[in-house]
Amino acid sequence: MADTSVRPARPDDAPLIAAVQGAVWSQVYAGLLPPDTLAGAGSADAVATWRQAIDAPPSAQHRVLVALADDEVVGFVAMAPSSDPDLVAPEDVEVHALCVAPERTRVGHGSRLVNATADVMRGLAVGHLHVWVSDWEKGLRQFLERSGWADDGARRRLDLRGDGEVVVDQVRLATALADPSMTGSRS
Repeated sequence: MADTSVRPARPDDAPLIAAVQGAVWSQVYAGLLPPDTLAGAGSADAVATWRQAIDAPPSAQHRVLVALADDEVVGFVAMAPSSDPDLVAPEDVEVHALCVAPERTRVGHGSRLVNATADVMRGLAVGHLHVWVSDWEKGLRQFLERSGWADDGARRRLDLRGDGEVVVDQVRLATALADPSMTGSRS
């Protein structure tokens, strides 16, 4: 059995984070997103973006954590203050990405990432975590709902290329951090 843990990401993790994201996107969004968008998730540009996010975060709430099996990066979570107009940063933080390598799911890495995220953000006096999910992300939504996250009623439609051809409808899930048991209700 592998030694498992979660730690803050380091700049040299960027290629591994991009590879995990590319593998997850290829599985979840295959046939739904254009091939160039899918290829971009694991590209050299993605590696540079992840390295910048890790090396020079713009605030304390901009964080990237990685899940490890032994010394191998098998998942990650990235968060930042919410930019939604109905939420009040710094109390509200958005999870922008939560990915576990497809061959490494269902062994606790996602739960460890979610719990570590809650612990880190609770330490920064963040009151609520939010995440946007689409119908394509049924597995992620079910996982988060089982972990205490709940639909907070917010909806949005993203036009990924600005031409109306690739449109994604999303639902926002939220969880309160005041209680370490991570209830889904917003206080």
